[in-house]
Amino acid sequence: MSDGFRITQLAAVTARFVTYDWAFPRENAAAIAAHWQTRIARAPGMFDGTVLLCCDHAVADRAARLDLFATRYATFTYYRDTRHADARIADARIANAFAAIVPWTSDGAVLLGEMGARTANAGQLYFPCGTPDPDDIQGARVDLVGSAARELAEETGLALPDKAETDWVLLEGEGQLAFLRPVRFPETAARLVARIADHLGAEAEPELAGMHVVRGRDDIDAARMPGFVRAYLADAFPPAR
Repeated sequence: MSDGFRITQLAAVTARFVTYDWAFPRENAAAIAAHWQTRIARAPGMFDGTVLLCCDHAVADRAARLDLFATRYATFTYYRDTRHADARIADARIANAFAAIVPWTSDGAVLLGEMGARTANAGQLYFPCGTPDPDDIQGARVDLVGSAARELAEETGLALPDKAETDWVLLEGEGQLAFLRPVRFPETAARLVARIADHLGAEAEPELAGMHVVRGRDDIDAARMPGFVRAYLADAFPPAR
């Protein structure tokens, strides 16, 4: 357990797309609509598309299995933002499950992206990631491996090395299931940051404002990094002696 998150090493993650009758959107339709209007007033570029949330999961023998269902992004954001403040709406079955590549550099650093001003989490420092969406559905399964690689490419322009590591680290807490895939790139932090800067400079509306390099626990930013990021970094970097 680190920073309130349970950390589990995994060899495999499988997900399937299911139909799930979630009463929450029907019971809170007016509140969801009002909350969404407040959110887009602050960040007009936000889009109320379809996202996938988890309604069931299990972990055994270093493998995770989860069921994902479709809902609107506006519903998800209202549920996420209010579930801790209002215990009546909390549902232990529902979790924000997502996959992310953790870019490790050849000189032992981890790279995080700073979310851009037009995003819902402007200024926060994340691993390149996003909540799964219908593009990740392949028949009856949800491709979390592909989702993580797609988010990395879209946000940073980086493609995975040919022999990328395949193990996962699951961080479970705060209503989240963060499936992190640490991958070591054959380049230094400085070189990767420069490549990503070129990618961001070529985009009309980049999702990231820039990159943040972490080389140890002293670089963990409690104000700007969400809990799962802080927990992973605290576990990955040993305490200073």
